[in-house]
Amino acid sequence: MPSQKGIVYPKVKLKHVLAAFWRGAKPQRWLLFATILAVVIATALGIYIPVFYKKFFDIISGPQNSGQISGSLIGIITQVFIIQLIAWVFWRLNSFAVAAFEAKSIARLKQQVYDYLMDHSYSFFVNNFAGSLVQKVNRFARAFEQLADRLLYDVLTLFTRLIFIFIILFFYNPTIAWIILAWVLIFLLSSLWFAIWKLKYDIAVAEIDSKTTGYLSDTITNQNTIQLFASKKIEAEGYENITNEQAKKTLFSWNLSAIMDAIQSVFNIIFQFALFFFAIIFWAKGLISIGVFAMIQSYVFVIVDNTWGFSRVIRNIYQAYADSKEMVEIILLPHEIKDLKGATELAVKEGKIEFKNLTLSFNKTRQVLNDISLTINPGEKVALIGPSGAGKTTFVRLLLRLYSATSGKILIDGQDISQVTQESLRKNISMVPQDPILFHRTLAQNIAYGKRDAKMSDIEEAARLAHCDDFIANLPYKFDTFVGERGIKLSGGERQRVAIARAILKNAPILVLDEATSSLDSNSEMLIQDALNNLMQNKTVIVIAHRLSTIQKMDRIIVVDGGKIIEQGSHSELLAKENSLYKKLWELQAGGFLKSESDEAETEENLEEEDEKYEGGAKLANF
Repeated sequence: MPSQKGIVYPKVKLKHVLAAFWRGAKPQRWLLFATILAVVIATALGIYIPVFYKKFFDIISGPQNSGQISGSLIGIITQVFIIQLIAWVFWRLNSFAVAAFEAKSIARLKQQVYDYLMDHSYSFFVNNFAGSLVQKVNRFARAFEQLADRLLYDVLTLFTRLIFIFIILFFYNPTIAWIILAWVLIFLLSSLWFAIWKLKYDIAVAEIDSKTTGYLSDTITNQNTIQLFASKKIEAEGYENITNEQAKKTLFSWNLSAIMDAIQSVFNIIFQFALFFFAIIFWAKGLISIGVFAMIQSYVFVIVDNTWGFSRVIRNIYQAYADSKEMVEIILLPHEIKDLKGATELAVKEGKIEFKNLTLSFNKTRQVLNDISLTINPGEKVALIGPSGAGKTTFVRLLLRLYSATSGKILIDGQDISQVTQESLRKNISMVPQDPILFHRTLAQNIAYGKRDAKMSDIEEAARLAHCDDFIANLPYKFDTFVGERGIKLSGGERQRVAIARAILKNAPILVLDEATSSLDSNSEMLIQDALNNLMQNKTVIVIAHRLSTIQKMDRIIVVDGGKIIEQGSHSELLAKENSLYKKLWELQAGGFLKSESDEAETEENLEEEDEKYEGGAKLANF
């Protein structure tokens, strides 16, 4: 069933949910078996106690001999006390076993879900709210706990009680035993039918709950935008509409349950009356004793209490299914991009990159890249430029295997990246994005993210080379300062420098810069030119550029438009070509000061002077 545009989830049945739960619970199966055994023994002991009360009332109603009667009655209640004490021991053993079983299984389920979820593709996360995914993971774990409790403490105890009650009553009066069994089967099957019929409404409640969480997460994330655009009232109305829709669906589901409870409670009253009516007739005919009558009455109360609760138990089980269904859909959804069986580790010795007949189409009508072939030599520094939507970012995402090509292949040092592990591929590529997002962790942890075993001295050196040290020195906890969610406590330029420091420390042989100085003011940009120049030494570099002034001294400039490479060459070569798209883009960006050849010459001369000023070309323009 479609959940988000572009993603079609597999159909999930109860067996799929149970199988997903079992994968998390299986390592603790011995604890589960111990729990089941303890519950069965404790429940069976409790069910056997009315047999002693049957003897108790038979003795009282029999021939009167006070001395013998009192001794027999004391013996009976002593046996009941011992049985209850043994049952108490098993219940206590069960409580510890089930606590360990559920706690460890829930942790493992969360870990398994996390591992599978994080291997989904970039496209998957683009099409899902982060808040909704968090909600689905947590609800999945809670659903397991609810299901385990219901199965162990309700379903297992119910059927254990019913089986032992039937066996005991059958020994004393088969007719009453069969009447009870028939009623129980009718009651349980009707409860099961209702739960299955109502499931679609429970699923609708779970889905609208995920939508509500997603909307809330989206608006909280964009709270500053809401304030800047004075949109609080509009967003509040949107949240009110979706929560009202959730309330409507929830209320309808609850009312259905209330109606079913009302109907079943009436039939339970009728069942009790009918059973006692037959029991009285059997007693009047001398077919059962007072003790058996009392025992039947005790068992009827147990059956009514358990079966009436069973309808809610079944609904809770299917509610757990509804709550876990969305997460299981994600678990059953095949990974769009995955390592092939037997994938090897990528070994980069030179850094040569080859794009061969590369085509990418998101659907039949939208082709993003069209039959691109390109070779980037070891240590070469190239820029990708072109109009918005030309395919520049997609080009790089294919290199990182965030997307899979529709056709064609990409080679790094002759190794097809589709044949190597994704982890080894990305370990050999450093990327400085246009808008870096940091973890809500310390500065040191963020800088060392690409090299977890880095020494503190290496982290500090990387920060110095990226000119992070000047703002870190002013922070209260220096490198131990937490940067806030997504790095919000830092400015855009500071986040950019942290991302550059991270790339410096990682020191991968292939480097991708996605407009790496876009968030920097002029002063900050000047500070990190030498860092970027050092970072790119002996590396194959791909730069996605929008500011053409930053790429003039690249080895080669690749111009992309409409998903195709339409021209390539150095800055001067492309400017010399008639009808060059690069030339048009250059003139548009240059504004009013590039209207003549003399203006252009003057601009080139100024750039050369700046290059000399910054140690022979340390600016970003001198890549």
